[in-house]
Amino acid sequence: MEHRHAITDTAGISALAARIDRPIILVGMMGVGKSSLGKRLAGMLGFRFVDADDEIEKAAQMTIPEIFDAHGEAYFRDGERRVIARLMSDQGARRVIATGGGAFCNDETRALILDKGIAVWLDSDIDTLVERTARKNNRPLLQGGDPREILTRLREERRPFYSQAPIQVHSGNGPHGDALRKILEGIEKWL
Repeated sequence: MEHRHAITDTAGISALAARIDRPIILVGMMGVGKSSLGKRLAGMLGFRFVDADDEIEKAAQMTIPEIFDAHGEAYFRDGERRVIARLMSDQGARRVIATGGGAFCNDETRALILDKGIAVWLDSDIDTLVERTARKNNRPLLQGGDPREILTRLREERRPFYSQAPIQVHSGNGPHGDALRKILEGIEKWL
């Protein structure tokens, strides 16, 4: 009887990583854990982790709140689309890319990710999102209103876009290991 490695052991993860020929793109609401889970996922797979928001700030030489203030959301989304396209085409096959919360709502960006990447929708309940986003005050869309109301509205508006991702994982307040295992299992099934 042949021994098959579990997706969570080193040999199983290495075998899975060897089969991945495109970038893994994490999509979902702000505060869902795209960056923290993305770093851990990339480390497990031996891939490079890239946060699209960090790359946007480098390219613009401004913070995201500064971009929003100076140029507005439409300008930001256009830059975001261009940066994600570059990250995906620039030898991006062995990368995990965390996107901003609204990136996957852009038709061009979503089409590119669905065509050339492995899209993983990370979702959380509103209480978790409110608690996590309260840790930082650098979220332009949460300024000037009740964060719970804004997050609830945005989550509902964005759900039809996020739901197009072929892999969907709930990221709760439990250990990251649970969500990482579900992501790996989802990728295994998708491949």
